[in-house]
Amino acid sequence: MIVKRKKGYYVLSEKTRRNLGGPYKTREEAVKRLRQVEYFKHLEKK
Repeated sequence: MIVKRKKGYYVLSEKTRRNLGGPYKTREEAVKRLRQVEYFKHLEKK
């Protein structure tokens, strides 16, 4: 999830609210980081 705070946009975990990245100046940068997190979360483990 993406949250806007005073310093910028942060990417937080849905369940634990842990910081996964930030602060980012623009929402687009935060969305890009969220896509990275989701990609690696769903990678098939071999």
